[in-house]
Parts: sequence; C-alpha cells; structure tokens
Amino acid sequence: MTEHPAADQARPPVRVERDGVVATVVIDRPAALNALSPDVLRAVADAFAQLATERDAVRGVIVAGEGGRAFVAGADIRSLADRTPEQGAEAARLGHRVAEAIESFPAPVIACVDGFALGGGLELALACDLIYATDASAFGQPEVRLGLIPGFGGTVRLPRAVGLALAKELIYTGRRIDAATAESAGLVARRFPDRESLFDGARATIAEVAENAWTAVALAKRVLVAASGTPTAVATDLEVEGFADAFRTDDMREGVAAFLEKRAPEFTGR
Repeated sequence: MTEHPAADQARPPVRVERDGVVATVVIDRPAALNALSPDVLRAVADAFAQLATERDAVRGVIVAGEGGRAFVAGADIRSLADRTPEQGAEAARLGHRVAEAIESFPAPVIACVDGFALGGGLELALACDLIYATDASAFGQPEVRLGLIPGFGGTVRLPRAVGLALAKELIYTGRRIDAATAESAGLVARRFPDRESLFDGARATIAEVAENAWTAVALAKRVLVAASGTPTAVATDLEVEGFADAFRTDDMREGVAAFLEKRAPEFTGR
C-alpha cells in the first residue's frame, strides 16, 4: 500500500497496448508505484470490458505495472483515509468488480510482476490466471499494519494459491516473500531474470494457448474459476456441464475430425 503523489495525475492511469493476439493492460502511475486508486480500478474494469467485445482478436491479456519498481504496490491510501464503513465496503466492492472482470474474461490473463505486488497489487495478480514474476519481485498482504484486512479478495484467493497456513501467516504478519519463495509456494507459475524475458515468456505462453480451440480454453477457464473452492460434488457437476458445452461447438467437431484425419485443425472460435 502506498500514498500517491500528484505526479501521475496528468495522464490516464491505465493504457491498453496490442501486439497481434496479445493485449497488455498497463497500470501507468510509476511515481505512485502504480497504486490502485478508485479511478485506476474503474479504468482496469473498463479496459477488460472493452477487450471482451474484441474476443475474436484477443487470445490473451497481460497485466503489468509501469516503471519496473512495482507491479502494484497496493491500494491508494489517500483514497481510503477518510472513508466511513459504508464507503469502505464500496471500495472493496469496486476491487471485487475488477477481479470479476478478469476472472470472467474468456481468455487467459497473465500478471507480469516486476517489483512489488503488495496488498491490492497482490490481490489484482491473484485474480489473473497466472502470475509470472522477475527475480526482483516481492509479494505480501500488509493491510494489518494499517489496521485493515485484505479487501479485494486476498482472504479468498491467497489461501487457494498457497494453502491456508501460509496465507494466514502472510496476512496476520504482513510479511513479504520474495519471488523464489512465491514460486515454491505455488503463487508464481514461472520466474524470470529480468523484465524483458518476463514479457517474452508471457507472450510465448499466450501464443501457445492461441493455437488451441478458443472455445475450449474459454470453457476450461469458466469451469476452473467457478469450481475453485467448491465441494467436490459441485465442482464435478460444473465440469460435466462444461464438457457437455464443448460438444455444442464447431471447434470440438473440427478438433476431433482433424485428429482422426491426421491433419492440423482449423479452429474458428465457434
């Protein structure tokens, strides 16, 4: 978590870049270590809403912070300082709205963490499908040091990522862990020596995903997100439903036909 200086106020706090089938959502407040103000959160949600209308052109999204010092160093403390309990709940709901926009996006979303991912920054990364990180990165939920608790999903998603014991330890102490520890705990999927190789690795993963049936990837993500944390009986019902839905797609017919005919499939996303 961090205060925000006025230095970043003159430019939009979030920008979207496109490179082929990859879109990159960049939080662009480096002087504030990319802190999540309400305007930033709304801009991230709007960016994903717009990208969802371009599904045929976007096969994956990278979420990143500008500047190299931080992915996102936390929520914007100035925006929280004078809030009432009701306004605090409103702020939390906005954070959850952003997480929902990411989790419901029908393609993989990779958080490319280079630097600090703390508080709301870690929660933003946890909403993504994968977290890739440089060796210089650090992760933590320091909210208790400010008399707060995680409010954007940290108490829900962090235990699912690293297990209940480590999640409790990190949340109760406000302690940070480095990228190597985060990788060992299962929080970070892949670790890279520098920012350039980090983004190259994320783009390579999205390119590999893009070769598959887009409909199947979207269905798999839908089931994985919905089933996470649910009882086994509920989760298996969700999987059966998703499996059945795959049979409604042209891509499933094409994929099976191509396999039987020993040729490369030509998926259409239908």
